[in-house]
Amino acid sequence: MVEIAIHGLHHNAYRCRDAEETRCFYEDFLGLPLAEAFEITTTQTGRSTNVLHIFFEMADGSFLAFFDAPNQPFEFKAQHDFDLHIALKVEMAHLHAMHAKGLASGMDVRGVVDHGFIHSIYFRDPNGYVVELTTPMREDNVAQRIETAARGRAALADWNAAKPSNIPI
Repeated sequence: MVEIAIHGLHHNAYRCRDAEETRCFYEDFLGLPLAEAFEITTTQTGRSTNVLHIFFEMADGSFLAFFDAPNQPFEFKAQHDFDLHIALKVEMAHLHAMHAKGLASGMDVRGVVDHGFIHSIYFRDPNGYVVELTTPMREDNVAQRIETAARGRAALADWNAAKPSNIPI
């Protein structure tokens, strides 16, 4: 296997409409504790700004982060799963518990979906982002990763060979 120099995800950052409504979903509903929040009043280029940056910690030490920037335009819209979604790994028992919690809370919950190698459920956060909770269905091992990567490279080659070249980028 190739040695990978990148150790893992520290955080992904997204815009949010409202920091408190976002906190309620990620901390109160999903159970990710608010780990840090700080106001940014000057950008790295010296421009004046007014932004709150908030971080929610996951069990592996990585974070989901959001920017509440009320004075900066941003179009919030419902995202299709294939446009943008956040997938978070959980145990199967927690997947089912969150499915039940979402339904009991009156949320729009999709799933449980069996994708063959994972089972997933889907919610929308208050910003319109799709949040997927997912459980792997098999143990990870080196031989399996090599086989999966080879299958992925073949699928990508087939896709590129068949894809129309006139699709705008």
